[in-house]
Amino acid sequence: MTDMIGQSSTYRNYHPFDMSSLRLLAALATIVTATATAAPEPPPMSGNPIFPGWYADPEALIFGDTCWIYPTFSAPYEKQLHFDAFSSKDLVNWEKHPNVLTSDDVKWAKRAMWAPSIIEKGGKYYFFFGANDIQNDEQHGGIGVAVSDQPGGPFKDHLGKPLIDKFHNGAQPIDQFVFKDKDGKHYLIYGGWRHCNIAQLNDDFSGFLPFEDGSVFKEITPDRYVEGPVMFIRDGKYYFMWSEGGWTGPNYSVAYAIGDSPFGPFKRIAKVLQQDPAIATGAGHHSVIRIPGTDDWYIIYHRRPLDETDGNSRVTCIEKMTFDKNGHILPVKITNEGVAAQTWKPQESTSQPRADETP
Repeated sequence: MTDMIGQSSTYRNYHPFDMSSLRLLAALATIVTATATAAPEPPPMSGNPIFPGWYADPEALIFGDTCWIYPTFSAPYEKQLHFDAFSSKDLVNWEKHPNVLTSDDVKWAKRAMWAPSIIEKGGKYYFFFGANDIQNDEQHGGIGVAVSDQPGGPFKDHLGKPLIDKFHNGAQPIDQFVFKDKDGKHYLIYGGWRHCNIAQLNDDFSGFLPFEDGSVFKEITPDRYVEGPVMFIRDGKYYFMWSEGGWTGPNYSVAYAIGDSPFGPFKRIAKVLQQDPAIATGAGHHSVIRIPGTDDWYIIYHRRPLDETDGNSRVTCIEKMTFDKNGHILPVKITNEGVAAQTWKPQESTSQPRADETP
C-alpha cells in the first residue's frame, strides 16, 4: 500500500497540469467554441426605398462593377424636365448623379420627360426617353434618344428630333425599352395606351430597319397590357413583362409572359408584383438585372408609400426575383428591408446583358 501510495504521490507531483491550469484551459475552450459557432455578422440591407426622393419608372443596368439606375423624376408633367441617375457597387450604397440629361440639351422636349432606357454600344451610352406626352399625331414629341461617352452622362440629344413622333398600331410613343437580342440585333419595344410595338433599330440608332414583310412597327401586345414593357432572356426563353392598371392608383402591378422569340406570341401567365396593403401600394413599372456570372435576379420598381395619395409620390425599391423549376417567375413579396449587399466581378463587356443566357 505504501508503494502504491508512493507511486500515486509521485504521479501527482509530476503531472504537468494543476487544477488552476485545467480551469484556465476549460475557459479558453469555451471561448474558442463560442467564437467558432457564433453566427456571422449579417450583410447590410438596402432598405426600401433605396434612395430618397420621388422617383419612378426605374431602369436598372449593370455596367462593369457598377449598377446604375435611371428613373423618372416623379413630379407634375410641367416640372419633369430632367433626369437624375444613381450608381452602386453593392446594391446598398447609392450615389446620386444629378441632371444627367435635361431639357436644355433636348430642345424639342418641353414637359413630361419619362421612363429612360439605356444601353451601351461601341463604347457609347444611348439614353432613350419619352417627352411631351403627345396625345395625337399633330402634337410634337414622342420618343427621343441621347448619347454620352459615360454612363453618368452628361447625355446630349442624338438626333435633334424625336425618333418616334407618331402613333403606330394605336401605341402612344412612350415607355421605351431597348433590347439587344442574342444575334446582336437591337430592338425598341415601347407603347402606352394598352398597345405595345417592337421595331428593329438601325446601326447608329437614328432610325429603324423594315422587317421582311416591309413593316416597321409590329404589335406584340399581350392580354391586359397597359405600359412599361421589359424583356430579357433566361434559359433560351424570352420573358416579356409589363405594367397593368392605372399608374396613379393602388392596383398598378406587373405581369409577364414567356415566348420563343422577341416577337412572341406572348400569352399572359400571371401577375408577379403588386401592392401589399401592409407595406405600400401601386407597385409597378419596373426593370430587372441579373448579377453577372450567376442566376441571381433582382426586380427594381416604384411604389407609393401608404401615407401618400398624390399620384406623383412614388419611390424606387428593389427585391429578389426568383423562378420555379419550370422557369416561371415566383410572386415577388415587396418589403421594407430590400436586399442584402451584393458585389460581382466586372463583365468582359460593359454592355448590359439583356439577352445573356443563364450560366
